[in-house]
Amino acid sequence: MGEEKKSNASSMEPRKGIADVHLTEVRSLLSLQKLVEDLVPDPDAHSQNEPDPEIQQQYRKELRDKLKRMPAKEIAYILESLEPNERLVVWDEVKEGADPILALLSDDVLEELIDDSHYRNEKTVITAFELREGKLRQIQVHGPDDLKDVHPIWVDLIAPTKKMRTWLGEMFDVEIPDPSSLTDLEASARFYVEDDGEVHLHSDFLLDTRDESRNVPVALILHNEILFTVRTEELPVFRLQRARARTRPGYVSDGKDVLLDLYAADVEYSANALEDVYGELEKVGTQVLQSHITDVEASQILAGIAEAEDLNGRTRRSVLDTRRALSFLMRGKLLSEAQHADVREILRDIESLDGHTAFLFNKINFLLDATDSGININANKKIERLTIMTVTFMPINILAGIGGMSEFSDMAKTMEWSLVTTYGAFFAAIPVVSGVTYLCLRFMEKREAKRGRGRTGGIRRTA
Repeated sequence: MGEEKKSNASSMEPRKGIADVHLTEVRSLLSLQKLVEDLVPDPDAHSQNEPDPEIQQQYRKELRDKLKRMPAKEIAYILESLEPNERLVVWDEVKEGADPILALLSDDVLEELIDDSHYRNEKTVITAFELREGKLRQIQVHGPDDLKDVHPIWVDLIAPTKKMRTWLGEMFDVEIPDPSSLTDLEASARFYVEDDGEVHLHSDFLLDTRDESRNVPVALILHNEILFTVRTEELPVFRLQRARARTRPGYVSDGKDVLLDLYAADVEYSANALEDVYGELEKVGTQVLQSHITDVEASQILAGIAEAEDLNGRTRRSVLDTRRALSFLMRGKLLSEAQHADVREILRDIESLDGHTAFLFNKINFLLDATDSGININANKKIERLTIMTVTFMPINILAGIGGMSEFSDMAKTMEWSLVTTYGAFFAAIPVVSGVTYLCLRFMEKREAKRGRGRTGGIRRTA
């Protein structure tokens, strides 16, 4: 009986040697994939040295194929052994039909993997920034031990798990929200101060890429002079702020400075986005104002106008949200005099952007009207052609309606001509009659046009 239990227990354990070999292979593939991803520059930058997308997918496909051939107990062993970020990459490949794997995992790993925020393709990153000699020193955080003897002024969280939010909240005595739930629009739910002094701000930051533009909600919490930022994905504004603070001595002095600089960088990023809208509308305007546009060109113009309008609207929303947040900070008397001066400067920049967004909305409406007029002109030209054809062949239709082809055949029998000759003469007369009708129609149009010019000239002379 004891031997049977021992045998069953051993059957549940992965084959240690083979599992370690597979773990090494998986780690190697993850390292190669991470190396290729690190070679890719800023997604908003255009570079000719970017790795081939096929190469980027090669290691992912090899990892997927290798995991498919492994039994559930070996995959569970690998998941338990990997670092959190690597674990999420592997989990993303095996989570379909993963009930046998979940049954073998420990509670901690299980809670981390089934967190809703990680059913998306997002990377979990926690970064702390400590002030050293006037510059920010970046510290990558994987667990509580990484924050020992560290006094950060900024903790940046991207797609944190529930477990991570819990131990960070306990360590700093702060409530860290789930970034996937930052959807409230009411000011009372977006900007408030807790009884213990925690300042909560939920703002929308602009993300403008080559493929799309959207507003990404970000939670910003000030507590004990530390700024906590929580979001679901990386943003260019945050990359810019990190680069500046790490390289410029005295750029920031506390968490509030970091907060204000993030808002200032968002306004700057929005201004760059508006410049892109200007450039797009300039191209569209050149097409719209040409002498003639085809229906295909009109559809492309409308697509460009819609894209510009969407980006302009999202930029306006981001800037408006930044203004609300800065106004809340000023009303709450949470800033120093120097920081108040910085806020007023940011608000002046926002006011200048308001004028640009209003101008762009008017320009977009003008281009839409002009494009719509071009489409209507094309449609009227098509209707005019059909009308001319109808009028041209109208005499033939009248003759056919009065007599009918059967009566014409009876008339042809009484003539000395053969039936073929008679019908041939009839069909030969059709273009003659149509041509005469067309020429008469054109003559009447030209005469009407001359009368119109004569009336216009008379009015001008009278005036």
